[in-house]
Amino acid sequence: MSTRPNDHGLSDAARRLSAEIGPFRRALLTTARRSGDLPDIPDAQIEVLRRLDADGWSSPTALGRALGLARSTVSNLVAAMERDGLVERRLARGDGRSTEVGLTELAERRLAVYDEAAERVLVEAMAASSAADRRVLAEAGAVLERLRQRLEGRAD
Repeated sequence: MSTRPNDHGLSDAARRLSAEIGPFRRALLTTARRSGDLPDIPDAQIEVLRRLDADGWSSPTALGRALGLARSTVSNLVAAMERDGLVERRLARGDGRSTEVGLTELAERRLAVYDEAAERVLVEAMAASSAADRRVLAEAGAVLERLRQRLEGRAD
């Protein structure tokens, strides 16, 4: 059912996009992990790794805000990741009372292997697509980035 009279199929497109994003992400993660011979890392931990890779050292509180996660969730994720050698903690610079979390070399290597594997499996899948689909996919990343930014702006 349409939410607006002149949405030109936007409701159907939104529903389909919402339904496909999760399964697509899981399929890419699974295929890239297998291709890169990587251990199974939970999605939430991957999000933490990605954020730390982009931002560098961060407090658990800042991580939670950036990812929309509760403090206890971040604490549990960081503890598990520290046990697995993926993150390390240090006293926050300029504030010896709090801690910051950063990536270990192991995490950086695994992210690099994952990125290479994900690119490889996506290129293989995209190469088997029609020329029209390849043109659409070439633009999809930028479109999804703008859409995500709009969604994040709305959440603020």
